[in-house]
Amino acid sequence: MHEPEFLHGAGARSGALLQHLDVARHRATRPTVTAVIPTLNEAENLRWLLPRLSGVDEVVVVDGESADGTADVARRLRPDAVVISRPPTGKGAAMRAGFEAATSDVIVAIDADGSMDPREIDAFVALICCGFDVVKGSRYCVGGGSDDLTWLRRAGNLLLTRLANVLYRVRWTDLCYGYIALRRSVVDRLNLAADGFEIETELCVNAVTTGLRIAELPSHELDRRSGVSKLNAGRDGLRVLRTMVRGRRGPVGGARPRLRATPAPERAARERTALEQVLEEASG
Repeated sequence: MHEPEFLHGAGARSGALLQHLDVARHRATRPTVTAVIPTLNEAENLRWLLPRLSGVDEVVVVDGESADGTADVARRLRPDAVVISRPPTGKGAAMRAGFEAATSDVIVAIDADGSMDPREIDAFVALICCGFDVVKGSRYCVGGGSDDLTWLRRAGNLLLTRLANVLYRVRWTDLCYGYIALRRSVVDRLNLAADGFEIETELCVNAVTTGLRIAELPSHELDRRSGVSKLNAGRDGLRVLRTMVRGRRGPVGGARPRLRATPAPERAARERTALEQVLEEASG
C-alpha cells in the first residue's frame, strides 16, 4: 500500500514546477488529459474558460439542463467536446458522470465559473507523471491563494480541514477545493457516490482509505467571472462533515495508512528528483 504524500512549500509551487519543466517536450510523452466541467447556467463563464483549455486532449461538459444555453455555447466553442445533459441533481452527480465518460489517462476536475486557472493544469499533470494517483489543489499552501473566499467559507473550510487531519491522520491545508487531478484508472477504487459539493471531500478521504498516493499542490483561486455560486456554506458544510465521519467509520478498503512526517529538506530533494525524472523521460 502506498503511503500518501503531501507537497508543501516553495518546492511544490505551481510556478516553480512550470518554470523548471520544459512543457513543450513534456507534452510529447505525457499522458492524455480530460477536463471534466460540471455546469449549471455557466454560458458566460464558458466563453472565457473553454478557449483556454487548449492543452487538454478531451473536454467533457456535464450540464444540469441549463436555461441560458450553456450546452450550445460549449458545442460552439469546443465542437469536439462531449456534452452530457442530465437533471440538476448536484455537482457530485455531474462529476461522477463526467468521470465515467472520460477516456484519457488523467482526469482534471475544473469548475466552469473561471475561478480555477487552466494554466495550472500542467503542474497537476506533472505530479501525476511523478507517480501520484491524486493531486489536489490548495489555496493555503505557499504559492496558493484566493480572491473569492468569504470569511464564513474560509472559517468553515479551516475547521473542516483540521477535523479531516485528525480523523485521517493527514496534513492537508485545504479540504473544500475542487481543483483535482487523478488517474482514470483509480476512479473505480474511489467508489464515489456523493451528489453534491461533498464529492470533493469524498474523493480525498476515499483516496486516503484506499492507500492511493496523494499530492497537495498550491493553487490560486480567482474570482468567479459572472453569476452566483451554487454553494450554500451551511448546508454543504454539514454534508461535508457527514461525508468525513461516514468515511472514518467505514473505510473503503484496506487499513488506513499512517502519514510519515518528512523533513522539509528531504521533501524538497524528493520533489527535485521527481521533476528531473520527468524531464529525463521527456527528452529521452
